[in-house]
Amino acid sequence: MARTFPTSLVLACGCGIALLSLGERSAFGLFQNDMVAARDWGRETFALAFALQNLVWGIGQPIAGALADRFGTMTVLIGGGILYALGLLGTIYSQGAFGMHLFFGVVLGFGMAASSFTIVISAFGRAVTPAKRTLAFGLGTAAGSMGMFLFGPLGAVLISTHGWEYTLLIFAGVALLIIPFAIPLQGRAKADPGQAPQSLGAALREAFAYRSYVLLTFGFFVCGFHVAFIIAHMPAYIEDLGLSPTLGGTAIALIGLFNVIGSLAAGAIGQRYSKAYSLSLLYLLRAVAITVFVLTPISGTSVIVFASVMGLLWLSTVPLTSGLVSVMFGPRYLATLFGVVFFSHQVGSFLGVWLGGVIYAQTGSYDLLWWIGVALGLFAAIVHLPIRDAPSPRLAAIPA
Repeated sequence: MARTFPTSLVLACGCGIALLSLGERSAFGLFQNDMVAARDWGRETFALAFALQNLVWGIGQPIAGALADRFGTMTVLIGGGILYALGLLGTIYSQGAFGMHLFFGVVLGFGMAASSFTIVISAFGRAVTPAKRTLAFGLGTAAGSMGMFLFGPLGAVLISTHGWEYTLLIFAGVALLIIPFAIPLQGRAKADPGQAPQSLGAALREAFAYRSYVLLTFGFFVCGFHVAFIIAHMPAYIEDLGLSPTLGGTAIALIGLFNVIGSLAAGAIGQRYSKAYSLSLLYLLRAVAITVFVLTPISGTSVIVFASVMGLLWLSTVPLTSGLVSVMFGPRYLATLFGVVFFSHQVGSFLGVWLGGVIYAQTGSYDLLWWIGVALGLFAAIVHLPIRDAPSPRLAAIPA
């Protein structure tokens, strides 16, 4: 029988996992130019490996969620920490494109799926009351953003002083800290009191028959496209324009710092106002921010302002989106059902990273990708408007 830990410890360790997992991943774009220069690759090879990482992460997320719902979050998180470290170590010693795709793409992708905040939220959903779940999800997302703030400049400094290989070695060792942090997150989710037992298959059928869930899944695709493209290619984009290479690390750090504010604010807003309407406004503001950035002459100041604004809007989608899934279906299969939504996010991530490399290789510019991001932001703003911030018909029929 799983041991019960204090809620504060569960939240603290879950936030620690989010900080490490998301923080390291956010710095991967900083490695692009040095890795390409050290190996016989072009940017499209790095982009494809990074894109595979995002796609495998997405494919593995529902699987990891189902395993966490079945066997408990701690077991899955420990496996994720091990795979995360192995993926980074394998990348260091990969000379050819195949090894890069295998370790940086596939192994690291599965490691992220099993150690991501998507798994952590299942433990958070058990630890807090339904009224506080969105706020708790916002706290965990903010911790992941703090990881971006820490690992962005840390990665840039380590790469410039010790090289990309030594930096990845340090990152691999740090990733293993996920293992002890996972211990207090023991157990697996159960249905809220009053709910009839439900199988995983029935839960999935119910979710895909619910229009609001399907729309939410489509909308989260756009979030993945935006964040993955910016994380993977913005450092190189900045350097291509003749600006300081360290500015890329600063931009990533600012995105993380301001998203601490944005995530906490989103969690609080989701407690009081419509999560769906809040998401619609958030995506609209993203489209506006990208438009202004592209149309304004690029400078160090404009990069800092853009990174700060995007930080406020960055992963603020996560507490609102996961909060909607929790409201719709309860905590029992939260890791699995949010994992499915997250798969859509990672398909968007794959396309954002991969298309960035392909379009750059063909045109020598990222301009087209920025405008695709604007169009997708407007699409997501529209898609979220019809979503109902309410329980599914099955849960709504259960007496309070």
